[in-house]
Amino acid sequence: MHHSLLKLDGVGRRYGARWVLRDLSLSVAPGERVALLGESGSGKSTLLNLIAGLEVPDAGEIAFGGQAVNRLGPDAAARLRSTHLGFVFQAFHLISHLDLAQNVAVPLLLIGTARGPALQRARELLERLGLGERHASLPRELSGGEQQRVALARALVHRPVLVLADEPTGNLDPTSASRAIGLLRDETAASGAALLMVTHSLQAAAACDRRLELGEHGLRELA
Repeated sequence: MHHSLLKLDGVGRRYGARWVLRDLSLSVAPGERVALLGESGSGKSTLLNLIAGLEVPDAGEIAFGGQAVNRLGPDAAARLRSTHLGFVFQAFHLISHLDLAQNVAVPLLLIGTARGPALQRARELLERLGLGERHASLPRELSGGEQQRVALARALVHRPVLVLADEPTGNLDPTSASRAIGLLRDETAASGAALLMVTHSLQAAAACDRRLELGEHGLRELA
């Protein structure tokens, strides 16, 4: 049995009386890239939030590197997130008064990286996403698609061991989308990180090792 980086065992989440997710089990190995497909409202974003420790499951266990995430207190969960997880949200959550390079550098600064190297690494990633010359711009000067690329760079900057991405190519034109997918692939390969990506894009899904569909009968492996 391969060592799993992330393991979900019988995970369920309900809002009121309605179970959004029920009895989900999943194992993701280090370095594995997994695409998560499914209809809108099937609970894909909820699943990412549970894995990130932003929501707590009502049933089952979520283990990350052998540690039960759902039993960690809020501080420990936040520490785990800031060190080991990279998260690309659908709402980009960029900090409005920081320029792009500073926005991208935030996860590094949070874990104590010196400012110079942190900004250097941030600028390299922006460069690879075609935003190098914009590094001193503010988020409000950017289109939605450009903000999405900044959010992607920020999720990868601290070389997390697990990247969770919620529709990372959702607002992107085809050229930016293939750049973003390429960066996700290269960065996770370079650091041996695992990737769990919620996507509607067949192009993005094709870049993954496994494709899973989330539906009312749980998770199903697609060919």
